Amino acid sequence: MRLGLSLGYQTAWSTPADHVALAQEADRLGYSVVWAAEAYGSDSPSMLAWIAGQTERIDIGSAVMQIPARTPAMTAMTAATIDALSGGRFRLGLGVSGPQVSEGWHGVRFAKPLARTREYVDIVKLAIARKEVAYDGEFYTLPLPDGPGKALRLGFHPPREQVPIYLAAVGPKNLELAGEIADGWLAVFYAPEFADEQLAAVAAGRAKAGKELAGFDVVPSVPVVVGDDVATCAELVRWYAALYVGGMGSRQQNFYNQLATRMGYGDAAREVQDLYLAKRQRDAAAAVPMEFIDRTSLLGPKERIAERLREYAAAGVTTLSVTLFVADRDSGVQTLRTVAEALEMSGVGE
Repeated sequence: MRLGLSLGYQTAWSTPADHVALAQEADRLGYSVVWAAEAYGSDSPSMLAWIAGQTERIDIGSAVMQIPARTPAMTAMTAATIDALSGGRFRLGLGVSGPQVSEGWHGVRFAKPLARTREYVDIVKLAIARKEVAYDGEFYTLPLPDGPGKALRLGFHPPREQVPIYLAAVGPKNLELAGEIADGWLAVFYAPEFADEQLAAVAAGRAKAGKELAGFDVVPSVPVVVGDDVATCAELVRWYAALYVGGMGSRQQNFYNQLATRMGYGDAAREVQDLYLAKRQRDAAAAVPMEFIDRTSLLGPKERIAERLREYAAAGVTTLSVTLFVADRDSGVQTLRTVAEALEMSGVGE
């Protein structure tokens, strides 16, 4: 198992300089990849291009580039460009986002996200491989019929004909699709105790493509808080868990709430959502079960984190990307070092 760093996106309490400093430290420590995110604020490709120019060995990954935000051809152009300027270090993580962002921010209907994703990835692969992009699908027709357009190919030679593609997936059908058409899975709220069911869906998709699970990159983003007291560490993660389980999406369509329910926390998930949507965020955070936080995070002293890393590796994780819950840049740097030491202590690092 290798380590990654999930930077997320820019917030009121972070700066681009902070993210570069953390990426550079992860690079020095031998982390395999640094990921940047986007929602409806900072975009991931701009941040990744900037980080790529100030790092040396670490891979640069989007977690994610939103499918409704760009045409597949534009995504292919961006991926090929960042791969070229980084010397072949780019990983393309894609996700459909959610109905609120897709329809409210991008103006793209959210209907049939799985079928749309399949077509999108087909076209991205065609373009990066410098094949003529001609496609006749339900959602994408290239070139447009009865017009002046013609099938084109990418106008420069990127360093690779294939860029690793990852899908952010939560539900069983999306997990199966990731196994079938992608090289890796970007996971959230990944609990080793629940992994068998999720990996079975991925393996079913791999089997459809005539492949085995071996060689497929399982990449959860895992909150980490280092400290002597586990319960105190968990308090820093509560608000994040409550936001996703309670407030990310609508009452009818919250993928993270549905995931918590499948993991056996249905009653708590409903309570967290009810409180969050009633604008009682503090109560919602308090209602998140400690067990759920502990199962899906790395909490406590270095020795306990090392033991949990063994459990994640045994549960099929190949790249564990840490999300830092820290007060400042220096604390983030120290946490990256502690996790690297814990991985060495665990004996499951590559």
